[in-house]
Amino acid sequence: MKLPRRKFLHLAAGVAALPAVSRIARAQSYPARPVRIVVGFPPAGGADIVARLMGQWLSERLGQQFIIENRPGAASNIATEAVVRAPADGYTLLLVTIPNVINATLYDKLNYNFIRDIAPVASIDRVPNVMEVHPSVPTRTVPEFIAYAKANPAKINMASGGNGTSQHVAGELFKMMTGVNLVHVPYRGAGPALVDLLAGQVQIMFDTVSGSIGHITAGKLRPLGVTTAERSEALPDIPTVGDFVPGYEASTFHGMGAPRNTPLEIIDKLNKEINAGLADPKIKARLADLGGTPLVGSPADFGTLIAEETEKWGKVIRALNIKAD
Repeated sequence: MKLPRRKFLHLAAGVAALPAVSRIARAQSYPARPVRIVVGFPPAGGADIVARLMGQWLSERLGQQFIIENRPGAASNIATEAVVRAPADGYTLLLVTIPNVINATLYDKLNYNFIRDIAPVASIDRVPNVMEVHPSVPTRTVPEFIAYAKANPAKINMASGGNGTSQHVAGELFKMMTGVNLVHVPYRGAGPALVDLLAGQVQIMFDTVSGSIGHITAGKLRPLGVTTAERSEALPDIPTVGDFVPGYEASTFHGMGAPRNTPLEIIDKLNKEINAGLADPKIKARLADLGGTPLVGSPADFGTLIAEETEKWGKVIRALNIKAD
């Protein structure tokens, strides 16, 4: 049976429009069930705090629970691979942190390519690290600590959340630029590292401000300097490490990622809601309290940040010849 040309073209146009209608409907109905945000570190660290803050915001905005799932180990590689292998349907997300870009160079063989396999959804914030010591360490400034460390080579333990974390690389960069000999003690996450730092089992840590600011304001840890080029609004009275070690700079960032091939409509919906959160006065104030500066932008903007940070830290890791365990 032959169809009239006008009717045939009408039917063809309707069929062509079906994928677009389907995509729109899928985005409108998302999320229809709880969403997991996978965090590669234990509870209580900076990444976990930010994930829970944004998870609560997304739960309230989108009407479904955004559940935080902590999967620590291998400097976030375990969590990242779990998300890479998850269905690309928007129901499994990754809290992206600086180790994700560091690991691209730190590990010779990974079961995934981060830039290829994780779709950028939205940046959240940038956070300085803070050079902090246990109160038993008899130093109150960066120069005093450098002198103390040189007088006690290999006797001061430096904690980190694991090889390749921002705490590790920031500390290694400090060691390289000052010539001090600190013993690196990697933990399975910043939370356990902080527990031992607070107990005096280790003496120094280059933790994120968001993870440590509560302990600093309570007087349980002594800050010596922030690692960014400028002072942190959360710790305005603390100088930068670069004030005493010219050229020193390190920081971390947080963002949200999803398995590649996640529908763009879902990514755009999440991006819009996260950016709305970053504009909310309460969220902005909470991030500021944690030392974070909001990073509002598109998925493409976050992709550019990931690429730039991968290149930057790749150069540092190669120069320092840092190896994963």
